[in-house]
Amino acid sequence: MSALKQDELFDEIDILPIDLKTKLVDKILASITPTNSEIDKLWIKEANKRKQEIESNSVTLVDGDAVFKKISQRLNS
Repeated sequence: MSALKQDELFDEIDILPIDLKTKLVDKILASITPTNSEIDKLWIKEANKRKQEIESNSVTLVDGDAVFKKISQRLNS
């Protein structure tokens, strides 16, 4: 693709509404890394399991800032 055509394409993308831009991004990403429905099913199962654990209070949640602080301390030791 010539530089001029690329510039025209980018100009067209710039004026698209956000919903079309996000669809375009999804399509581009899907073409780079095709989805694997089996892996997607496993992630959905895991996410639902974690959600249930949180809702039933069977796990202890840790503040993200505290986690990153602890990691930083370990790396700087």
